[in-house]
Amino acid sequence: MPTATVTSKGQITIPADVREALNLKPGEKVIFFPGENGEFIVRRVGSILEMAGCLAGLDVPKTDEEMNQLLADYAAELDEASKSHSKKVEADKVEDGEAA
Repeated sequence: MPTATVTSKGQITIPADVREALNLKPGEKVIFFPGENGEFIVRRVGSILEMAGCLAGLDVPKTDEEMNQLLADYAAELDEASKSHSKKVEADKVEDGEAA
């Protein structure tokens, strides 16, 4: 299980396998969502540029609600893709004989 040490300045280095699973590049940001029992969920913060073309070929939304739903659906697809990438990294480690 990956671990990190908090420095006196409150900083950590995200372990390489976690950065790979989250597809993090230098300079990118992560967000911490509060979970249960004092735990936190870490997610990569995507760029608005990743949304480019997400509405291509669709009818132009007529209301804010329609636009919000389209954006929410696309964000959910990206989230699922990042989870799938994370699962693939773990599966590759198991195949390579590394502990999961």
